[in-house]
Amino acid sequence: MNKTVIFVLTGLMVVLTLLTAFSLIWEGKRGRAVEQSAKRMKSLPQAQPSLPHQDFSRLTIRPGGDGRPMVKIPEGAFILGGGEAGDFDEQPQRVIYLDTYWIDMYEVTHADYRRFAKMLRRPMPMIPVFEADVRLLTGERQPVVGVAWVDAFDYCQWAGGRLPTEAEWEKAASGEEARRWPWGAEFDARVVNGKSAEDGFEYSAPVGQFELGRSPYGLYDMAGNVSEWVSDWYDQFYYKNAPFKNPKGPEVPDINRVVVYRGGSYMSVAHDLRAAKRFGGAHPERGESTVGFRCARDENKVAA
Repeated sequence: MNKTVIFVLTGLMVVLTLLTAFSLIWEGKRGRAVEQSAKRMKSLPQAQPSLPHQDFSRLTIRPGGDGRPMVKIPEGAFILGGGEAGDFDEQPQRVIYLDTYWIDMYEVTHADYRRFAKMLRRPMPMIPVFEADVRLLTGERQPVVGVAWVDAFDYCQWAGGRLPTEAEWEKAASGEEARRWPWGAEFDARVVNGKSAEDGFEYSAPVGQFELGRSPYGLYDMAGNVSEWVSDWYDQFYYKNAPFKNPKGPEVPDINRVVVYRGGSYMSVAHDLRAAKRFGGAHPERGESTVGFRCARDENKVAA
């Protein structure tokens, strides 16, 4: 190999070495810049929802038969139905009167239901049609899902109560003034576990995570997280003929009758998270991966 070729190759090696060194220096500086930028972003104050302050200091709370907190909903009238913004089966919007009742502050969790199943020697529910690992839905503090309506009915009886009626559920969610969502008139994806990345949960969340999303009576997760069974059989025209006082849904279901669930879930958009939204078409003996429940009690059946 002649001297000219050796000189050229040596020169190329020097140039490549310099370029490599420069590249490493540049990437190091770029990496530090990205790290510093990330640190600055983490240190910035996070945007918080701007919602009216709710005072829950006057709530009356007592344990239910399963030891879980129940909230007293006082007797009186409230506005049932979705009005102009609602669906056809939420019409007509009208005034309804309810006697005093009690309702769970939280959705029934897996730990709660496991205690019931163990005592009665019943199986835990199978979670159907769920695309990911079912363990993502079965944390101790996550709401139980996969429970059929008939099993939710049995749990509430075991706890000394019953499933709430549609009317009771809606009053507990919207208050006497018929809020569109439990927290108010404006939707905010950060205060409810729905179909949004803004709430911080892909699937269900441990109960009680959304302090700013509580209903007028202080109940958690009355919108989102999981939908909830109620006691009523479904009738799309029931609101037209429902009694003024303590409506309980159609009395005698026919062979094709289906039951109602309320509240929307971690898969629901804003419209379906409204307090007045009704979901019909559910079979009473089939569970869903997005449906759980909470219990209610009559006024004279709560421990002092």
